[in-house]
Amino acid sequence: MKAISASPVKGLTRLSRCFCADNSGAKEVMIISVFRHTSRKRMQPAAGIADMVNVVVKTGKPAIRSKVERAVIVRVRKEYKRPDGTRVKFEDNAVVLVDEKGLPKASEVKGVIAKEVGERFPKIAGISAGIV
Repeated sequence: MKAISASPVKGLTRLSRCFCADNSGAKEVMIISVFRHTSRKRMQPAAGIADMVNVVVKTGKPAIRSKVERAVIVRVRKEYKRPDGTRVKFEDNAVVLVDEKGLPKASEVKGVIAKEVGERFPKIAGISAGIV
C-alpha cells in the first residue's frame, strides 16, 4: 500500500518563478531550495502544494527585493488528484511568505488557497480570502 504524502504532485522545481499572494511587499519570487526534500543524486529539488521553500524576492518593494525568505506554496498550475478522487488546478503558481515557525508575515492573502495548505498551516487559512 502506498503512503499518501503531504504534497501529491511536485509541480515546481528549483528556479521556478511564482507570484507572491500576500501583502508583504513582494510581487514575484524564485524558488531556490525546498525544505525537507530528499531525492536521488543530481536531481532537482521539487516542491508541490503546502510545501515550505526558500525563495529570493525578484520584484517588489525595494526594502524586500533581493532578500532570501521562507515561503509556503498555496497554488500550483499543475493538476493534482486528491484522495477523494477530485482533480484540482489553479490559474497560477503562488506562495505566501512565512517566518521560521510557519506563521505568515503578511496580514492578508489575495485569492483562494488549497485545502491542503489550510490543514498544514492553519494561520495562513485564517487570513486567506477562501479555501478550495
